Amino acid sequence: MNAVLPGAFTDALARHGDRVAVTDADTSLSYAELADRARAAAARLAPHAAAGERLRIGFYAANSTDYVVGYLAALFAGAVPFLADSAFGPFELARIAEDCGLDLLVHAPDADVEQVTERIPGAGEFAGGEFGGLTVSRVRRFDAPAPPLLPDTEVCRFTSGSTGRPNCIEFSGAAVLAAARNWVEGTGLSARDRIACLAALSNGLAFNTSLLAAFLPGASLHLSRGLPTASRIVRLLESTGATRLVAFPALYESIVRRSSTGGFAGVRAAISSGAPLRDSVREEFTRLTGVPVHNYYGVAEAGPLTFAADGTGTGLGTPLPGVEVIADEEGLRVRSESMGSRYLNAPGVFEARVDDEGRYRTGDQGHLLDGVLHLTGRTGRLVNVGGRKIDPIEIAEVLRKAAGVLDVVAFEAEGRHGDPVLAAVLAVEAGPTVQSLRAHCAALLPSFKVPSVFHLVDRIPVNSIGKPSVERLRRLLAEARSN
Repeated sequence: MNAVLPGAFTDALARHGDRVAVTDADTSLSYAELADRARAAAARLAPHAAAGERLRIGFYAANSTDYVVGYLAALFAGAVPFLADSAFGPFELARIAEDCGLDLLVHAPDADVEQVTERIPGAGEFAGGEFGGLTVSRVRRFDAPAPPLLPDTEVCRFTSGSTGRPNCIEFSGAAVLAAARNWVEGTGLSARDRIACLAALSNGLAFNTSLLAAFLPGASLHLSRGLPTASRIVRLLESTGATRLVAFPALYESIVRRSSTGGFAGVRAAISSGAPLRDSVREEFTRLTGVPVHNYYGVAEAGPLTFAADGTGTGLGTPLPGVEVIADEEGLRVRSESMGSRYLNAPGVFEARVDDEGRYRTGDQGHLLDGVLHLTGRTGRLVNVGGRKIDPIEIAEVLRKAAGVLDVVAFEAEGRHGDPVLAAVLAVEAGPTVQSLRAHCAALLPSFKVPSVFHLVDRIPVNSIGKPSVERLRRLLAEARSN
């Protein structure tokens, strides 16, 4: 196989030499320095590949320059990086390791990875600075054989685990490169841009807009560690002179609530995706900061799809280069040059979502008005909270296992600030409390799947045919909030 991504990165790193490539709170690397570190780290990885096999390397860490070094090192070593959300818990990480046949795992030293890793023979084998503050561990052997990768797969990313088992999406190098090139062309990204990225690089919002896409024209990528609070954002913008801000809607809502205006003088564009950004928040953010918010729509399986170039109107913008969007009674169907190939660990599921013309069924509903995409809902049951898709049935099943729970309904509700949150209404006997139920969820689910709102009742209200009435459940929550 002639890999695409190593050559694309090699060319970009060589062309932009002494320009700043990537920074975090502790480190700044030029393109030349990034190339040197990534090549040195790749040399450490290469000997671990079995004859005729490509190494499968999981990445389970927060954003950092070390993460970027490791990602490039995997590509340069001929390995396949598997980018897992660092918010996944040990249970989901173990499923990923087994389902995908991972060989090595790159992670923070304090990450809870004991269930899936074992010590690499030879103490200090990866000590030497190439991976910076990250640790490289061997993944323990599982009984099930590793599923074969497609010959052109170069990167794997994951869905949010909405069915309890994150689906592993295989991407060809050509698809990843097309996503980056089309984003650069469609959004006018240039060497003058300095991107402040607050989304995880494992997520499509950052992966497609702020990794290879930043390096192709010679822009600089600035990463933040820790919770993306409004004050942390302001410090990042001020210290980097950022021209672009990439973040989820919750962050813009936080800035609006706190009326934070510092640090935005040089920012020309703010990019939002992952969940709907309310028009009122977008308008107030622009009024406070003077910065337009450009909505962007994409799905994990198909990459970036639309972009709102003017940053002033409603909707999610027009299709990016290489993208076709169909909106009809079947819901939104898309075809793009950045499409994934399949789910490695769920044979046939991805293929079943692709129609006869090669368009992927997104599960969203919407319409095109003067070429601009507007979403109106979901064709399925998934809840979109903070850019992550969550299956409420999975959450309900977990809560039903808690002592004293008679019945439970999990659903999307409106939070105190109007943002979508995951809520759970539970019929319980004497004993369970909100605190004990929250702890029960936290022990079994990643943090983003723990409901934000718990409400305890004697009986779940039902409609005329005996099914839970979500409308009455939402009314219960509204009444409880007003009391």
